[in-house]
Amino acid sequence: MDFLATGGAVFCFVGAVLIIGFVFLANAIRIIPEYQRLVVFRLGRSVGAKGPGIVLLIPVIDRGVKVDLREQVREIPHQTSITKDNAPISIDFLWYYKVLDPTESVLQVGNFETAAAGIAATTLRAVIGGIPLDDVLSEREHINNMLRTRLDEVTERWGVKVTNVEIREILPPREVQDAMNRQMSAERIRRALVTESMGDQEAAINRAEGTKQAAILAAQGERESNILRAEGDKTAQALRAEGFAVALEAIYTATKTVDQKTMTLQYFETLKSIGSSASTKFIFPMEFTSMLDNFLGKDVKK
Repeated sequence: MDFLATGGAVFCFVGAVLIIGFVFLANAIRIIPEYQRLVVFRLGRSVGAKGPGIVLLIPVIDRGVKVDLREQVREIPHQTSITKDNAPISIDFLWYYKVLDPTESVLQVGNFETAAAGIAATTLRAVIGGIPLDDVLSEREHINNMLRTRLDEVTERWGVKVTNVEIREILPPREVQDAMNRQMSAERIRRALVTESMGDQEAAINRAEGTKQAAILAAQGERESNILRAEGDKTAQALRAEGFAVALEAIYTATKTVDQKTMTLQYFETLKSIGSSASTKFIFPMEFTSMLDNFLGKDVKK
């Protein structure tokens, strides 16, 4: 019985030792992923960052703090800020950071995320306080760069790099929003009027240009028409002159065969037509008496 009791006690002791050894071994072996580092403290003193891979710690003596090296994003909820022209606005934004020195991020600040969030809120108010409302609404990129620069100046001593800051939403007061809506409506109306006036101007220019072209074409047509009429008149006059020349030539040829008595008879016909008119004065050519002598065959005394 004593042997069995002694053997059971030894078995329990060995089991307890194995359990304690397993617990110590489990606490002593750490597997660190590639994107993490383990900052090791030995008896309260930092011995640096360990990892990635298997890291062995001395139980009770060593203590490890895990630090994530991946780029992180955090949200700063809506913060009410006063602009340079005393307009209250509500802004929220996102800030991105990455741990560059795991040891400094543990040694220099208790909780750098909380500290950075507080600094981000106060920095936002400081930046917005120096910018008018119109610039806050129109220059987001400039504000983002200012916030990133100021946050990075603070977090650099913690071994943390602020990589980017993005303003997500800006909410001006209700009266400012109403004024902005009225301004936008007025701007749209102005652009519509400008566009309409430019259209009217272009239409007037096009009409004037069309009228000018039509006048030029009409003038060219009139000039060509006058040229054609002049050429036609010239041709007609040449033809008439040619006809007159032919007629005169025919008359001249015919007159060679006409005797004096025939000419006298023609004069009589002319006198007959003159006598039938209402005129009271008659004009006789000087040659009439000589023609009459030739026709009568005797002399006539004047």
